Amino acid sequence: MIGSLLYNIKQAFVQIFRNRGMSAASIFSILAMLLILGLVFIIIVNINLFSEIVKQDYDQVEVFIKDDATQEQIDEVINRLKTKKGVTDVVYRSQDEALQIMKERWGESGYLLDSLGENPLPASILINVESLDDASRIASAAGKFDIIEDVQYYKDTVDKLTKITNFLQIACIIIMAFLVVVSIVVVSNTIKLTVMARADEIHIMRYVGANNWFIRGPFIVEGIVIGLVASLLASAAICLIYQRLVAAVGDQIFAIVSSPLISVQYMTVNLTIIFVALGCSIGAWGSIVSMRRYLKA
Repeated sequence: MIGSLLYNIKQAFVQIFRNRGMSAASIFSILAMLLILGLVFIIIVNINLFSEIVKQDYDQVEVFIKDDATQEQIDEVINRLKTKKGVTDVVYRSQDEALQIMKERWGESGYLLDSLGENPLPASILINVESLDDASRIASAAGKFDIIEDVQYYKDTVDKLTKITNFLQIACIIIMAFLVVVSIVVVSNTIKLTVMARADEIHIMRYVGANNWFIRGPFIVEGIVIGLVASLLASAAICLIYQRLVAAVGDQIFAIVSSPLISVQYMTVNLTIIFVALGCSIGAWGSIVSMRRYLKA
């Protein structure tokens, strides 16, 4: 068993170096496909994260109060909102509390807000509701009070993000299917050259009783090695790009949308697993397609 495995690995590397040009073409073909997949994966995962964070506010409507509103007017609005059907809780947030929350969201960059001469954030009322239908109705009703300057409600934003995410996922699947087919064809052609070069040797092996899997072994291992090399290169490239991206714009994105980017460690581990599985599968399938034609086994 071990001897057969070592034979397959040895023959696979011999075949790869014998057809260096086509092997390199196969590696770069799979590499290009995985790089595109990785970039789309990064976009989709981060949009999904932002969407999930926003969805946490689905059951909450925030109404911003005009600066000239009196405390009596604010208390009256709060009491009237508490009587609305579907409202579970109403909480007042002062300007100072809003500024403190903003500082916490900015993290290490929160000190920049200390340079503000005057607190620009308005006071607000947070309305917790039972369901999305209640949120839509209550958001509309809350906006009719005279002291309310604006109503923040995330449903439309999340709906748009969901549509964007679904579109990206469909586009990714279409692009992936096309690139996978191209990669399999390129790998198949690489293996095909090896099969043709060893045709006489393969015929002899069959005559002396070698079984099909013994003959297939080196070619499958060759495809897997090609896919593995491409996947590791793609993982390293994508993770390096993402690490630079997070370092460059991570804090700014967090400050703008109050949502962090997916951590580099999480992205590295998951992309590497996905890439290795996909790359090795493409390499193996390319070998199988080629052998079915030329070995007729």
